[in-house]
Amino acid sequence: MRSINYLPATPVIVTGAASGIGRACAESLAQVGRPVAVWDLDAGKAGAVADAVAQEHSVKAIGLAVDVSDLDQISAGVIASREALGPIGGLVHGAGISGVATLEQLTPETWSAVLDINLRALPFIIKAILPDMKSQSGSAVVGIASINATLGNMMNPAYSASKGGVLSMSRALADELAMHGIRINSVSPGQIETPMLMQGLEAVPEVLEAFKRHILLGRLGDSAEVASAVRFLMSSEASYITAAELVVDGGNISSQRQ
Repeated sequence: MRSINYLPATPVIVTGAASGIGRACAESLAQVGRPVAVWDLDAGKAGAVADAVAQEHSVKAIGLAVDVSDLDQISAGVIASREALGPIGGLVHGAGISGVATLEQLTPETWSAVLDINLRALPFIIKAILPDMKSQSGSAVVGIASINATLGNMMNPAYSASKGGVLSMSRALADELAMHGIRINSVSPGQIETPMLMQGLEAVPEVLEAFKRHILLGRLGDSAEVASAVRFLMSSEASYITAAELVVDGGNISSQRQ
């Protein structure tokens, strides 16, 4: 039987890593020995998460303020991450905004902001770290998509489009990255108990109950449950998986197809 090292100990960039799913991914990867670059808009929170991860899991970590909608900041963030941690061997693109706006409410500014952060950043970060990943055995990328890419939602068409784009972009890039031994996959969470979701539900508790009725497991998910799926896809245990979507939604999509 082929010997499997659960995870190569190469550094990973995690975007949107100061809270929610991004933070859980950074913690989960650090737990198994991977140095982590914690990217977020909030420099203070990014630094605090990096310090906590480094102390708890005895790995190198750096927190950086990076606006992934700004290509110059992406380039600077990659340079700083590489200088602090060494050649980058992976990416988890978890940065995202919801951009709640119906069709009538939608503006060009909202559309651009959502697409720039949720989708456009992904290929340009990959492009910036591609030389590093080519040199690292087991390099892998995971883009955080959403079940909205499949189900859609009238409240945020820009978000749904951006997450559908993550799925399509990952499949397209897989074709090229595979030539270098680099894998890329997507994880599509359902309703996960994150600060962004819970803040939106505070004023409308009936929506939370509606969510639960559509989830076969009858509850919201936890960020750590999404992070476990991400860690698997980043690992050598997923060495023959690329261009795939892993849905982590408690059965939400399945219930709505019945």
